[in-house]
Amino acid sequence: MNKQDLISKIKQLDGISQDERAYLINLVNTKKKYGLVWEDKPEDFEEQLRDNLPVLKEVKEKAIINGEDNPNHILIEGDNLHALTALTFTHEGKIDVIYIDPPYNTGAKEDFIYNDHYVDKEDAFRHSKWLSFMHRRLRIAKSLLKEDGVIFCSIGDDEISQLTLLFNEIFTEKNKLGVITRLAKPADDQGNYFSSSKDYVIAYTKSINLLANFKDSVNETLFKKVETVGPKTGEKYRDDVAFYQAALGVRPNLRYYVKCPDGSLVIPPGNTFPVEKSDGSQSIPQSDEDKCWRWSLEKYLIDKHLLVYKKSNKTPLVDEFGNQAKWNIYTKSYLNDRSEKGASPRDFIDQFINRKGADLIKQYDIKFSYSKPFELIQHLVKITNKSNDITVLDFFAGSGTALHSVMSLNELDKGTRTCIISTNNENNICEEVTYPRCERTINPYTNKKGKEMPSFPNNNLRYYKSEFVSRETSLNNKRELTLLATELLCIKENCYAEKKIDIKKVKYFENNKVTLLILFDDIAITETIEFIKNYTSKNKIKIYIFSIGSDPYTEDFTEVLNKVELCALPDAIYKAYQNVLPKRKRPETIIDLETVNPINENGEQLSIL
Repeated sequence: MNKQDLISKIKQLDGISQDERAYLINLVNTKKKYGLVWEDKPEDFEEQLRDNLPVLKEVKEKAIINGEDNPNHILIEGDNLHALTALTFTHEGKIDVIYIDPPYNTGAKEDFIYNDHYVDKEDAFRHSKWLSFMHRRLRIAKSLLKEDGVIFCSIGDDEISQLTLLFNEIFTEKNKLGVITRLAKPADDQGNYFSSSKDYVIAYTKSINLLANFKDSVNETLFKKVETVGPKTGEKYRDDVAFYQAALGVRPNLRYYVKCPDGSLVIPPGNTFPVEKSDGSQSIPQSDEDKCWRWSLEKYLIDKHLLVYKKSNKTPLVDEFGNQAKWNIYTKSYLNDRSEKGASPRDFIDQFINRKGADLIKQYDIKFSYSKPFELIQHLVKITNKSNDITVLDFFAGSGTALHSVMSLNELDKGTRTCIISTNNENNICEEVTYPRCERTINPYTNKKGKEMPSFPNNNLRYYKSEFVSRETSLNNKRELTLLATELLCIKENCYAEKKIDIKKVKYFENNKVTLLILFDDIAITETIEFIKNYTSKNKIKIYIFSIGSDPYTEDFTEVLNKVELCALPDAIYKAYQNVLPKRKRPETIIDLETVNPINENGEQLSIL
């Protein structure tokens, strides 16, 4: 039935109120043939954004600074919806990898809080509240990712199906990379039907056409032999992977004769044989019983020197007469070659159980029962095959495991990755768990038992809290937002070292890559231009200047334009926030009956999100 026709009939119905009529039209407009539909539940943290803009205020006494050239990691205390909104100004399109571990919404006590109340299994809107909560955050998270960025999300059985559909809505199904099943804990006797021992990691990208293949490290212990002849003398190799494997599927160009050292020909079992009895002679499989080699004929002819022949009386191979052969064949692979190529990561992980994370954080004298093992996140970041200077984000920071994993990975490969983590302070988690862990993993720490714990001192941590400015665009509010934007600008430019400058209403920051000037009033322009004329660095100076509108006083800086990049404040912040902030007023229940959402030729609404 055409949707517009149905709406017209609803408008003509007698005996119903205007509210009831609007409700029915809304149902028609939001009905989908396939996809995820839930009842959007208002959230206090979103309501706060209807009237306020979030900014980040540094808590300088909690900063851990070990050197200007070290990676600057960021911890944000506050609701992650506010933190994500602020990050749209500093990091839109700049995040390489996101890992999150949101509430699993099991209905258990202390699992998921919505509007200051725990959501239990009896809550009729349990799933709708959780989906509303996740949708708001994932929508912003997508905007922070680079085009080839990757997001990993841990989740359990209760929401795996709904979350997959939600990711399909936001990232589209074509950008789904896979779902990893992870062994979370050893089996026990709990559960009426099954003993739960696993969870999942959903993986998506922003644009799969731009994403390079994932690459896992190779297990070096499998390469037990050392080459003694030829150009690869001294290299480790393995030769225990059979050239024929029974589970392989049938392919047209994978069934052919292979010549053995004694001159005999061998082929995988089957009923069809090549007509010509010679090395490389090929036959086309006629049924599933005609088995195949692992390599195509073309690859065999090029790489046959990598085959290893071993005599065997248990070989599955047959000779040119259909009898059991005397040989089995294996492929030789060298560790250096395999390491360079890498291995495709498995979608099942069994070595990073939760107990490892819980045991480790306990050794840092921190009480927290739900810490993921940092090796899990380290593995996920590593397999993306990205460079060692990327930015990683975790906006469900919990105990700060993501930061621990990034610092550990930097230590392993001398990288300079940076990590941004965000958590609220419910039950003092940020003050008593997250920050202490960060501090004890950066600075040397000896636990209560006298054990010196692993630390990563070549890192910096900067601690921020969410603050707010009214969304009303009055002159006073614009000035206040510009004044409070200093920390945001330092984060955006990764430049924190403040330098002295003898110009009123100006702040000056500089490191070996960036020079940053913030002008809080246009009266400082003349003196600033003189400063720029005498400035000798090769770096362009980034100037953020207070302006009532969007003009950064470009004409005033004409004579030094070749030395500067100009940006108007707070206009740049307003523009960054405009696509992620909720509307100033929550939509009324009554719908404009003359307005119908966009539909296609079949009367189907194009989007309900």
